[in-house]
Amino acid sequence: MTPPEDSTAPEPTVGSTARARSFDAAAAKYAANRPSYPPALLDAVENLAGRPLRGARVADVGAGTGIATALLHARGADVVAVEPGAGMAAEFRRSLPGVPLVRGDGNRLPLATASLHLLTYAQSWHWTDPARSVPEAVRVLRPGGALVLWWNTGALDVPWVADQARRMERHFGPDSVVATDGDASGAALAGTSGHFALARRTVRWSRRVPLDTHLANLGSHSVFLVHGEASATAFLSEERRHLRAVFPDGVVEETYDVDLLVATRS
Repeated sequence: MTPPEDSTAPEPTVGSTARARSFDAAAAKYAANRPSYPPALLDAVENLAGRPLRGARVADVGAGTGIATALLHARGADVVAVEPGAGMAAEFRRSLPGVPLVRGDGNRLPLATASLHLLTYAQSWHWTDPARSVPEAVRVLRPGGALVLWWNTGALDVPWVADQARRMERHFGPDSVVATDGDASGAALAGTSGHFALARRTVRWSRRVPLDTHLANLGSHSVFLVHGEASATAFLSEERRHLRAVFPDGVVEETYDVDLLVATRS
């Protein structure tokens, strides 16, 4: 991997709200309970980007505790992680000590110009300012390289998932879910003076986890972290009762649609 231009830059901020930085205090919970991504997602990335991950120079931005970075590394990518938060970075270093990590964010990437084949954002592009992060992506990607964005989203055609989403909105308000789908991102990239050719794909997958893990996963989301412990505990206690009725054996089948957007640089 081409070395970062400045790996000792001051810690930047991501986005404009406290939600983007709320994860630092819950980094260990995030690492232990958040879902990963299926192999089919990485197959789709290779297919839409038109190149294998093995040997590709990749930066994973907003890497968090390293969930996506670990998968890219296992596929043979020459990957560096970029993460702004101190708590998340510390957890990353514990779990992936052999993978390089630099502090920074997508609005001001601490990476060399034209150094990357792929620039990935797993669950993190929505914390950037596209007016700044899109030009930065153009700068650091080689011609023919790709900006790759994806989000695990709850499959709302599954009844219990839709019911839970409605309960969250009633409890936390209409801002309970940050907009994380690729529609707005695709529209923003489509208007970047012809820099990118866009491709989309949805990958459905599921995992079976104990009810406690599912609730801890919920509790690691920003809406729970910023609304305070009392509000989060009240919701999770009531949610346990609802889910016990749906999953009496105490094992929850979480169903996700991974929304994947691959923007190839001209």
